Amino acid sequence: MSYRDPKLKVFTCNSNPQLAQEIAEYIGLPLGVSQTIRFSDGEIQTRIDESVRGCDVYVIQSTSAPVNEHLMELLVMVDALKRASAKSINVVIPYYGYARQDRKARSRDPITAKLVANLIETAGAHRVISMDLHATQIQGFFDIPVDHLLGVPILGAYFKEKQLEDVVIVSPDHGGVVRARKLADYLNVPLAIIDKRRPEPNVAEVMNIIGEVKGRTAILIDDIIDTAGTITLGANALKKAGVKDVYACCTHAVLSGPAMHRLEESPIREVVITNTIPVANPEPCTKLKTLSVAPLMGEAIIRVHEELSISKLFED
Repeated sequence: MSYRDPKLKVFTCNSNPQLAQEIAEYIGLPLGVSQTIRFSDGEIQTRIDESVRGCDVYVIQSTSAPVNEHLMELLVMVDALKRASAKSINVVIPYYGYARQDRKARSRDPITAKLVANLIETAGAHRVISMDLHATQIQGFFDIPVDHLLGVPILGAYFKEKQLEDVVIVSPDHGGVVRARKLADYLNVPLAIIDKRRPEPNVAEVMNIIGEVKGRTAILIDDIIDTAGTITLGANALKKAGVKDVYACCTHAVLSGPAMHRLEESPIREVVITNTIPVANPEPCTKLKTLSVAPLMGEAIIRVHEELSISKLFED
């Protein structure tokens, strides 16, 4: 497949070049020729090695760890494209870092998700395409269009193919109920909720399980698995409640700190993730199954470029 419009160009920085290559291949374009390099003192420089004058440019960059490096790469790339007279600069952020700092939880807290939105806009972006934002209100932090893609259809299609029996979808906390409900509706199965409290960041305690789970196959779903404390605590609670088997899935596999070890030692049979963030943890986990978001993001880019509906991607 070869996309014929020479005014559509796809570039990438350094956070997830493999995903960017997959997206470009889906669209039928070569990746734009550019370099994101560092001087000896750590300063970032971007070189655009082909003309983008009058082009609709899509820059693919997850702001994952090291988040500040990747965010700065993105800002410098957007500025370079603006100064090279690109017609439109569309920032594709599969994983939006700082999304968990979306409100003031305590006095004098920053709202860093809003700050990042301001930086991206000020740099010169005209549109943002992202996936499973941790807080959906982040769309409103931007004064430019935001296309919010969903990971549930990708995860749901995988589990539908597995044809598991007596399935129940489980939200690991109250905040993820909407996401879990979407997966439950997709698979036409019941929903359960783990009543959890978080006394401090990256620490969770299970209080109760709301819903019938005994004797069923549970699928835990979250948007992010970071240290894997929430998901493994939930899996242990489900096992104690009498579930037959436990699966887990998420869109963004941050997998920091003890995550790999926790998942490997947990009663979870399989952890299904997507490639919005490359898994770079040197400690392997045999339970990981990675699904690609490239077809979805590639189709979204085509639809934005051709001024077609994005919501059609998620109907039925």
